Order: sequence, then structure tokens, then C-alpha cells
Amino acid sequence: MDFTLQKTITFLIFIGIGMLMKLKFKSKEEINGIKKIILNLALPATIGIALLGVKIDTGLLVLPLVALGLNLLLYLAFPYLTSFTGLEKDTPQYRTARLLIPSLAPGLSCFPFILEFLGDAYLAKAAMADLGNKVFVLIILYLIAMSWHYKLQAKDVRKTSSKVKSLLKSMVSEPVNIFIGVALVLVTLGISMDSLPFVISDSLQRLSVMMTPLVLLFIGLAVNIKKKQFAQLISILFLRAAFVTFVCSIVIALGGISVTNDILLFLAFGLSACSFWPFAHISVVEVQEDGISKKKRTFDPNFAVSLLALSFPLSTMLILGILSSGSLFSSAGSVLTLSGVLFTLGLVPFLMKKIAESRKRSEKAKLERIRYRTALTDNS
Repeated sequence: MDFTLQKTITFLIFIGIGMLMKLKFKSKEEINGIKKIILNLALPATIGIALLGVKIDTGLLVLPLVALGLNLLLYLAFPYLTSFTGLEKDTPQYRTARLLIPSLAPGLSCFPFILEFLGDAYLAKAAMADLGNKVFVLIILYLIAMSWHYKLQAKDVRKTSSKVKSLLKSMVSEPVNIFIGVALVLVTLGISMDSLPFVISDSLQRLSVMMTPLVLLFIGLAVNIKKKQFAQLISILFLRAAFVTFVCSIVIALGGISVTNDILLFLAFGLSACSFWPFAHISVVEVQEDGISKKKRTFDPNFAVSLLALSFPLSTMLILGILSSGSLFSSAGSVLTLSGVLFTLGLVPFLMKKIAESRKRSEKAKLERIRYRTALTDNS
């Protein structure tokens, strides 16, 4: 059996174990505890090791801008993507989806797989790219969320300044970003993993080993898909993936990118699940709108939870499928074909809904004709 296929099956087994462990994890707090271990210990250690093991050049500084550009394109394209999903504009659900869709959570959805399939050097590139994504999800999306809130509730926008400062402080103090900053400084000074004291390097290595199993278990534990709005949510996420792969195909073609692993990195990073940070912004707004009718609120937290719950398993399947495909997606043409397939899958719920509505109208018209003929017969 192919090695990459065996590795994929192993990952799926761990996700399955996570799903079975739901019987033992009764509360969200317990699951969030695993997420905190990943984000605050295992992930920072893994990224720190990756950055200390490669030579950082000025070319990597472009990666955060590329990621930020992808975030912005997703945000701007959202109204066009959702025109096929039946999601009504200017509703809490619409604003919720628009805040979540452009965000990326590579730490929980693609970093472990990039490390396993592409290696440390590509994980370092992904970590650098994530800095641009962090700026977008922590700062830009918060400002957007609060501007919508103040516009709808007619509040004073000057109150946002203190919260923005708090978010900037949070970004600087986040363990992942601290490790990235320290690692970059050490690399600049010519210090590598081998140069560190054994106690530090060994501790980092042991923390790093935990990441992939914990992330896979977390994905299995977090899966909680509800039947309500499932078709609409899956349609939104497939169309999101289609747009990302379409952008990737254009970049590959225009940039003349021919290295397979570079293409796989771009695809895996772009197909990351939606981030939890926009949900945190939504929660802040929800507290301020306590007592307001749900229809008049800025966001719908329940819709956000459902979107996040479906986003992680779908992103995991797409990323695993792409990374385990070898050289299948090594050209702009093959990536463009993938985009077309994903776009078609995104349209299926919309088309099925239209067909169902057409049948209902046809049956209703048929009943009306029968009633009309019956009435004529009775009158005669």
C-alpha cells in the first residue's frame, strides 16, 4: 500500500477515535481544553522548531501579504458566492457567514498535515503566511464586526478604540506569535535547534510530538453537524473552497509556479477551516445586544457554531485528499479542474432546492386544475 495512503488512513483513524471519545467528553469546556493545549503548547513548539530548522530569507516576508490578500479576496467575493445558497442579505445569518468565511484557522486544520506531508521547511512558510491571516482575523474582522453592530444599533463608534488595543495586545502576547518572533530573532543571529541547550530543544521536541494526534482527536471531538441548514452550510463551504482553488490556479499560472510542494502548500493553507476568532468577535457583540430581538441582532451565534462545526471536517478531508494525491495537483490546469468540481458540488444543494420548489409548484398547479374541473362538473 502507498505510504501516503497509509498515513491518510492513520489520520482518519485518529479522527474516528476522537468521534468515539465524545462519549467521555461531556462538556464544551473539556474539548476547549484540548484546543488550548494545541494552540498554546504543541503548535508554538512545532512552529518554533520548524523556523529554527530552516534559513529565513527576505522572500518569506511576502507570504503574510499573500495570505492577507487571500483573506480580502474571500471577503469581497462573499456576496457573489452566496447568491446561489439562498442566504438572504442583511440578515444575522448573512453577516455571520460573511465574517467567518474569509477567516482561516491553519493551526488546527492544515499545519499538522503540512508538517507530515511537506516537512518542516513548508511548515515554516505556512507559519509566516499565517501572520497576515492573524492581522485580518484579529483586527480587520473585529473592526468590521463592530462597525456593523454600531450601524445597526446606532451606537457611538468611539468605544471600539479600547477593544482594538486589547486585540493588538492579545496578538502580540499569543504563544504562537511569541514563538515565531523569538525563532526569527534566533535565526537572524545564526542560532539553530542544535545550538540550543538540550533541556530547551528536548522540551520543544516533546511538545511538538503531541500536536498531530491532538489536532486529529480535536477534529473528531468537535464534529457536531446539525441537520438544520446543513445543505445551505455545505453549499457555502464548497463554494468557498472553489473560489480558493480558482485563485490558486490563477496565481500558479501567472507566477509560473512549477514546484509541486509549493502548489500543495498554497492549496492546503487556502483550504484551511474557518477561524474561531470571528466567533469570538460575534460573542462580544452578542453580549452587548442582550435583550434585543434575535431578528434585529447583528449576528447569529448558533449559525456560526454550525458553520464552524462543518468547516473543520470538510477542510480536513479536502486537505488530506490533496496532500495525499502526490503530483495530481501540480499544474494550474488540474487545480482549475478541481475548482470546477468544487463549484459544481456547491451548486448541488441550490439546484436540488430549485427542483423541489418546481415540483411543489407543479403539484400545486395540478391540484388547482383538478379542483377547477371538479367545480365545473358539480355546477353542471
